[in-house]
Order: sequence, then structure tokens, then C-alpha cells
Amino acid sequence: MKLLSTTLERVKPSPTIAVTNKAAELKAAGRDIIGLGAGEPDFDTPQHIKDAAVVAIALGKTKYTAVDGIPELKQAICAKFKRDNGLDYVPAQVSVSSGGKQVLYNALMATLNEGDEVVIPAPYWVSYPDMVLLAGGTPVVAEASLQTGFKLTADQLEAAITPRTKWFIFNSPSNPTGAGYSRDELKALTDVLMRHPHVWVMTDDMYEHLAYDDFEFCTPAQVEPRLYDRTLTVNGVSKAYAMTGWRIGYAAGPQELIGAMRKVQSQSTSNPCSISQWAAVEALNGPHDFIAENNAAFVRRRNLVVEMLNAAEGISCPVPEGAFYVYPSIAGLIGKTSPAGVEIVDDEAFATALLEETGVAVVFGAAFGLSPNFRVSYATSDAALKEACTRIQGFCAALT
Repeated sequence: MKLLSTTLERVKPSPTIAVTNKAAELKAAGRDIIGLGAGEPDFDTPQHIKDAAVVAIALGKTKYTAVDGIPELKQAICAKFKRDNGLDYVPAQVSVSSGGKQVLYNALMATLNEGDEVVIPAPYWVSYPDMVLLAGGTPVVAEASLQTGFKLTADQLEAAITPRTKWFIFNSPSNPTGAGYSRDELKALTDVLMRHPHVWVMTDDMYEHLAYDDFEFCTPAQVEPRLYDRTLTVNGVSKAYAMTGWRIGYAAGPQELIGAMRKVQSQSTSNPCSISQWAAVEALNGPHDFIAENNAAFVRRRNLVVEMLNAAEGISCPVPEGAFYVYPSIAGLIGKTSPAGVEIVDDEAFATALLEETGVAVVFGAAFGLSPNFRVSYATSDAALKEACTRIQGFCAALT
């Protein structure tokens, strides 16, 4: 009898975590490593949010809470959806979990049966397909391209939907590309979804507030109100509020679905950290001026990285609308050989050689479902980004 389940054989560890761990190991061994793989802001959590957590501890708010969130946080989430997205929810339609990943996982576990399909645009966040597989479903990858700005077209979505499709997972601004869908682009997709009433929408809005230039964020149920009753709108405090380690994600949707997600969570982790929940109340209800300040730094860093990578031989890097990632193509480098003799047969070989030979850690594009590319997180200091991009330029120039 085997110890491990066949379900586990269907999935693989997170490549982004693997890159981060590898970079940490090399750094601990004394190597000069610049890590551009981590998907988290380098800014500290704002002081008023930290203060709220300290107050919660002092007041003894350290006990178990309701399985899927305290009433105060659910009220704050309802107010956020109304304020930012024009969406009306009541607390019974809200679920709070230990991070956005658990929200998505709970929803998939609660709804997928064997043979159910989930349409996932590529490039995608690395965990989407594996969570679908763990839940017993079948991921159906619909591949976007550099030519469409890494955004799925209405025709591509239409072609991917079958009678077995249960969910469409949507992420804008995107991890890994930073691509953001305009209202018109999103309306084209929601028009397709309106023609397929059996398809539910799971929208990952984690990077909502990290939107730059003239890009205006919108979410599917906001663009097409008739999708409200079959949409799970997912968000969290990790990115915009620099609270990745606090582990608070949330979602709003139909009560039947939220109740099913609560049941899954009640038999897995139970409630999210009580102190983190009180900090999240302050994050959502408190001042937001720091977001604009942080975004100004992100725009400066984005422009630096895009300019320097486009100056590197064989690399093409589009300008993203949001998040804190760029997703450059290395099509012009395939087939070349590194100074250490590594043939660049694909983006994984490129990323491996880049790390070993220059100390710059990036995530290869195949992990996100679209090659030949790599992801750079520019959520680090200007100095580190400039040095990393200089090393990448030198590495590309030395390929033969």
C-alpha cells in the first residue's frame, strides 16, 4: 500500500516558492544574490495597521473567532466592495480565510466534481491549475500572447468553454504579467459568459489597488451586474496593504457558495488568525493615502526595469498596467549558449543559468503556462533592481 495519495501525484510544488528558497540557500552560502522572484511588496505594513494589532492583543482578542471571519471584518469588507466596486453584499455573503489562496482553494474544493473543467487564462498564477487538480477538476488553459498584451480575447474564451466548464478564473491586474483588462476588454469577456449560464466566475482581484498611469480597475460583477449571482469576487489585504505575512484573504458571493466554503474551512484550518483579522479591519476602514505613495515607487521601478530589460540583447519587455511584475520574452535568446556553456533551450534553462552565473533569481515562464518568458518582481529597492538588470544585460550580451 502506497503512503501518498494519487491526488498528490497530480500536482507539483510551487515554482515561485522553489525559486525563492533556492535564492535564500545560495545567499546563506555566501553568494551575492538578488532575488526578483518573491511576489510581495518590500514596504512595511503601515503603522496604523500594526497599532491596531497591538491594541487587539492588549484587549485579549486572542481567542477563536467565527470560522470564516469576525462580524467587524465582514462589515468592513462589505463597505469596501460598496465603496470601491459598487457591489452590494451582506455579511452572510462574505468569507474570510488565511490568505487569498485558501479562499480560492475552499471554493474549488466545495464545488468541483470529477470531470468538471475550469478555464484558466495563461499566463496564470502558478497555483490555479494545481488547486483545480487537487479538487478533482480539470484545468483548461486558454493561452493569451504577447500580441494581445497577455490578455485573453472573447473568441479564445468562447473556444475554451464546453458543457463541462464550471468555473472561469479571472485575474486582473495579473500575476505574472501585470496586464490589466480595460472595461471594454472585460465587457467582451462577460458578454461571452452571459451566453453560457452554467459557467461561474472566480475573479482574483488581489492587485486591484496596484494600478498605474491611466488604467482604471474594474471587476466582472461590476461590469456585468447580471453575473452577480454566479460570481465569487476574491480579494485580500496582502499586496496593496503590504500585509503578506498576516494571511488574510476574503471573498463575497452567493450565500449557498459561501456556506459551502465555510464548511470546508471548518474542517481544515477553522478561523484565520484573530489578531490579523483586527489588523485587516483597520486596513480596510482606515486611511489609504500610503497606497498612492507606494504606487509612485512601483511606477518608478516599473519604468526602470522595462527600460533596462528592453535594452538587453534578445529581450522584449512590454509595459504592464498594474501589479509589480514584468513578463519579458526571451525569444531572441533561444538556442544561444551562456559563458559557462549552458545552452538556452528554454526559459527554465535561461533562469537557471542566470541565477548560477550572475546571482539574479527570476521565475521561468513555463511555471506560469507561457514560454519563452520570465517573471521579474520589481517589489524591491531601486538599487537592487538597477544592479540586477545590469547583470541581466551583461549575461545576455555574453551569450553566443
